[in-house]
Amino acid sequence: MQAQVGDEIMVHGRHVGDGRRHGTVLEVHGADGEPPYLVRWDDGHEGLFFPQGDATVRSLSQSG
Repeated sequence: MQAQVGDEIMVHGRHVGDGRRHGTVLEVHGADGEPPYLVRWDDGHEGLFFPQGDATVRSLSQSG
């Protein structure tokens, strides 16, 4: 997974009834856009994020 500052992260729920989490990449700490990322989540919390298979990135270049 690769991301850049401003990209959107979405984490899909792993279990039935789990909601999705959305956040914005504030910093990229890995080389060449690789994780970990500092993310500000929709609830206002910020933290380092190490994505797994349930996460997707919506790149700035993909938004219309």
